[in-house]
Amino acid sequence: MSKQIKNMLLGSMAAAGLVAVTAVVDMVLGIPYSGKMVFDIMFLISAAVVIYMGYDVLKEST
Repeated sequence: MSKQIKNMLLGSMAAAGLVAVTAVVDMVLGIPYSGKMVFDIMFLISAAVVIYMGYDVLKEST
């Protein structure tokens, strides 16, 4: 795997992690997204899928 592809993969995983953190903060405090529980759950599921797929690709490439 080239360095550019690996960096893009890690960047997308970091962005998904940031989305997951903001969704959890929103569930607890209700700040970034006005406390919409359905959106928070969808954000968490999509972030988990992106992180899992990125981890799987990193694992397969080594």
